[in-house]
Amino acid sequence: MILVTGGAGFIGSNFVLDWLAQCDEPVINLDALTYAGNLENLASLQGDPRHIFVKGNIGDFDLVAKLLTDYKLRAVVNFAAESHVDRSIHGPEDFIQTNIVGTFHLLEALRARWGSLEGEAKAAFRFLHVSTDEVYGSLEKDDPAFAETHRYEPNSPYSASKAASDHLVRAYHHTYGLPVLTTNCSNNYGPYHFPEKLIPLVMLNALAGKPLPIYGDGQQIRDWLYVKDHCSAIRCVLEAGRVGEVYNIGGWNEKPNLEVVHTLCAILDELRPRADGKPYKEQITYVKDRPGHDRRYAIDAGKIERELGWKPAETFESGIRKTVRWYLDNQAWVQNVASGAYLNWVGKNYGERQ
Repeated sequence: MILVTGGAGFIGSNFVLDWLAQCDEPVINLDALTYAGNLENLASLQGDPRHIFVKGNIGDFDLVAKLLTDYKLRAVVNFAAESHVDRSIHGPEDFIQTNIVGTFHLLEALRARWGSLEGEAKAAFRFLHVSTDEVYGSLEKDDPAFAETHRYEPNSPYSASKAASDHLVRAYHHTYGLPVLTTNCSNNYGPYHFPEKLIPLVMLNALAGKPLPIYGDGQQIRDWLYVKDHCSAIRCVLEAGRVGEVYNIGGWNEKPNLEVVHTLCAILDELRPRADGKPYKEQITYVKDRPGHDRRYAIDAGKIERELGWKPAETFESGIRKTVRWYLDNQAWVQNVASGAYLNWVGKNYGERQ
């Protein structure tokens, strides 16, 4: 069995669904169910004995230790994290507690369990820590993409907390020998994405006739990775990655935010045109940029392709069309997620930037 932490969040739930679609190895799913954790993402697994959900926090040493022992887990994949830059600017403490302190307690539980194993079970045990390209900082337009050797230069409380967690994971490997793997991914998109992030926020606002807020000039560049491609890469690293190594996972899809929004508007014009016949791009509005906004991220995913044979299956064009169709076909999920608390957050974050 494997343990997936943060398995009710966006990427984590996609990974759990993908894992159980690919194999019958059971999953223990540990999630604290904060605002972005949503069991509705996993509704299709209700009654499936291969999926065991446990509500809890990675910072709970006793709980994690009990799960590791009781279920004789062979691997842990850690998605649990506070992950929204804007939220980290408004309130960084939760990011410090979950991403740094929580990771520390998780590592301590793993170290204790791994130290008690013997023989083949000890040799086969793995801890895969899922991180982000944001730990590397920001690139100029013509800079080469982030490789695994790029130095860490985090620029937000979120990315700084993730950088700290990466360093802890590295240290536990080099100091204690814990068999770790780290992945740093680019911007994910796809089904079950919480609608505070750019792509689902734009779709939600577009269909509701609301403004489509663009930070600054909209020319911030990101590399876009379809979430199901990310899941396949993590499976690949978990199966064959070299212990102690870092693997960057990207989609080879650098796009300015404004281009992404224009693409979304064009697809919606085709699939769900406005009643008045006008284009959705008329709803675009520019708001004050957020503090310290990184200008460009780009992932060089050459290492994982060379060593493990992985590369993304989706182009941005194919992945974004699948994403729009999923949101249009799952409006009940969207409405359930878009709670009063979420709407209050959007008003707070974007209202003050008008």
